[in-house]
Amino acid sequence: MTSDKSQQYIQRGELKLLTGNANTKLAETIAKSLNTSLGEAEIEKFSDGEIKIKINESIRGKDVYIVQPTSFPTNDNLMELLIMIDACRRASAGYINAIVPYYGYARQDRKTRGREPITAKLVANLITEAGADRVITMDLHAGQIQGYFDIPVDHFTAIRLLSEYFQDMAYDKADEFVVVSPDLGGVRRAREFSDYLKLPIAIIEKRRPMPNVSEVMSVIGDFKGKSAILVDDMVDTAGTITNAANYLIENGAKDVYIAATHGVLSGPAVDRLENSKVKEIVITNTIELPEEKKIDKITQLEIGPLLAEAIHRINTYESISGLFEDVN
Repeated sequence: MTSDKSQQYIQRGELKLLTGNANTKLAETIAKSLNTSLGEAEIEKFSDGEIKIKINESIRGKDVYIVQPTSFPTNDNLMELLIMIDACRRASAGYINAIVPYYGYARQDRKTRGREPITAKLVANLITEAGADRVITMDLHAGQIQGYFDIPVDHFTAIRLLSEYFQDMAYDKADEFVVVSPDLGGVRRAREFSDYLKLPIAIIEKRRPMPNVSEVMSVIGDFKGKSAILVDDMVDTAGTITNAANYLIENGAKDVYIAATHGVLSGPAVDRLENSKVKEIVITNTIELPEEKKIDKITQLEIGPLLAEAIHRINTYESISGLFEDVN
């Protein structure tokens, strides 16, 4: 983000970076990469749990970016985002950009039976109606969620960053490593990951008797005697992914690694990972990892500089194609 380069482009207005409480460390890293500071804002709760936000500096006419993944506690973080967008709109911000590295409710993207909501669409409506002009997000659980918005959505992926972590270990070692998709829906993601590393892929066929529960039926592809890299968009309760990892080990895989963008790690996830046969779990910091969930098996990669570069390019009307490969 050099000043000489930025002067070649028209700016949308002075850049102002704000953050909610969901991931302040990520916001600080983004600010540092942009050579700026976080805007002054107070976020408090009334005794009844209602959220109060006050922005303590002028943002009139400025290009405002709000960093707020809607991770646990999902509803509180979502309300913080909506209230902060509304505050910026009422303060006459020039542009309001919602940076939502992890988009909560993304798994409720369609109706699977009668009388069910499509909550991912509802959240998109709320963000738009609150006053956001643009949404920046990463590795949506379902790419079609981009179409739920009537405003521009920049949908980035961490697949390149995750694959680079395995570069020295696995690049072009098809006899030793295989990339594994944990289900049929993740094949495109696994294929992109494998293309970066020049590795073959395998696909796990499974069924879900109930939410957060899965049973491995079979594996399509050769994995025996190889180290397997399971690639997914998120690790939530870790039941599905650890079942897959244990199945691979028990049926001939040498080692199993997990690469995922979002470390949701809810409920018994950490215990399951710790007690599983997984050698290492590599995630990014789209979601802040609390101290009690930091175990030796988990490696967290930093996405702040990548998001900062995206913000800089949006602010100066530069092209962002190629910065990340899109996963539409």
